Amino acid sequence: MTAQAAPANAEPARAEQSLRDALLSPGYLRLLPLCVLLGVPIALACFFFVGLQHEFQHWVWTSLPEAAGYDAPPWWWPLPALLLAGLLLAPIVTRMPGGGGHLPVNGLGGAPVGPRALPGTVLAALATLPLGVVLGPEAPLMAVGSGLALLAVRRAGAAGDPRASAILATAGSTAAISTILGGPVAAAVLLIEGAGLGGAQLVVLLLPCLLAGATGALVFTGFGEWTGLKIGALALPDVPPGANPDVGDFLWGIPTAALVAVLITLARGLGHRTVSWTRHRTALRTVACATAVGACLTAYAVITGRSPAEAALSGQATLALLAAHPHAWSVGALVALVACKGVAWGIALGSLRGGPIFPAVLLGTATSMACSGLPGFGATPALALGISAASAAVTGLPLASAVLAVLLVGEDAYDQTPLIVTASVVSFVVTQLVRRPETETGKDPTTGTTGTTQ
Repeated sequence: MTAQAAPANAEPARAEQSLRDALLSPGYLRLLPLCVLLGVPIALACFFFVGLQHEFQHWVWTSLPEAAGYDAPPWWWPLPALLLAGLLLAPIVTRMPGGGGHLPVNGLGGAPVGPRALPGTVLAALATLPLGVVLGPEAPLMAVGSGLALLAVRRAGAAGDPRASAILATAGSTAAISTILGGPVAAAVLLIEGAGLGGAQLVVLLLPCLLAGATGALVFTGFGEWTGLKIGALALPDVPPGANPDVGDFLWGIPTAALVAVLITLARGLGHRTVSWTRHRTALRTVACATAVGACLTAYAVITGRSPAEAALSGQATLALLAAHPHAWSVGALVALVACKGVAWGIALGSLRGGPIFPAVLLGTATSMACSGLPGFGATPALALGISAASAAVTGLPLASAVLAVLLVGEDAYDQTPLIVTASVVSFVVTQLVRRPETETGKDPTTGTTGTTQ
């Protein structure tokens, strides 16, 4: 019996010793303070990136309409704005290194953006996101983080170590995404689940990312308070009153989560078809796709009589308004928002540049809030499950999606945790069931590279 037990006990001991050796190695110990140092310039770069984007966005959608004599952007406002976005993006996609960044339909995955492709990625985001492109800032921010980290590695003469370069690039991306997800916790969970690692590998990668993410979030928040600039982090200042979920919330919530997953998957399918269409005559068709996005936003304004800004942009502002005033939208307006913004988002996924998560979260929330009038289905549970289900559908990461929903909804989310987790799992499973195998990968029409969605 003793002879048989020895091999079983030896394996954990070897794993523990391997982890200890990795963590205490001189190279790794030098890597940890370097990640803290990298978090500071990356956070500052992200701060100015997001701050500048917010200022441009405010000028396009608030200051300029007011200067033209409008209290809010008129119904036709998205048409020239998105046409301009397409005209600005087309030469970046076809002529600059990196093609302005990866296609958002491929998720947040793919190789880190190197320093050579970074200018085009930043320029594409700053030139188009403020004009109303229905995408978020998360992917460009991650590109800024990884690009600056790799640039620092090259300047330090450490580019010859591919493992260290990969860890620093991932830490840089984590530091960047932490700045708009409210801190390093959600970003770290996103990393853990997305990396698909375990054991010593996970710990070795996780520690630098936690340090860089915490440093980045601290600098980002402190610098924002010092300057007074709005930084546009994903947050819900006000949410409906909390209530414990009951049987009605689960009876309506589970099919609602499935509906959210189907809608998100259909929109992503449109994105993959758009990729195939824009692969040829890319510049012209990029402009056409941007114009089509503008037409969808205009349709929302015409149908509902509301501001087209509610359907434009990443959806952060509209999400906050929807959470604070869930009854300010009629069911018809919410349905129109989901339909028009959903089609616009699907087109943008396969042709424009930005992040896919923030608009998806608004689409899921609007869908669930439209269903919240059903008997026994509350507004707070609907809000929480909509965020969780949409995030799980677009990222393929149910745990990270549940954590994001809990952090966004705040203290009222703890009572909703069973429903949040259930919605995340249901959405993830339904997405796997309805997703077509041929839409698993998409080729960038400008670079020829293939990215994999989660």
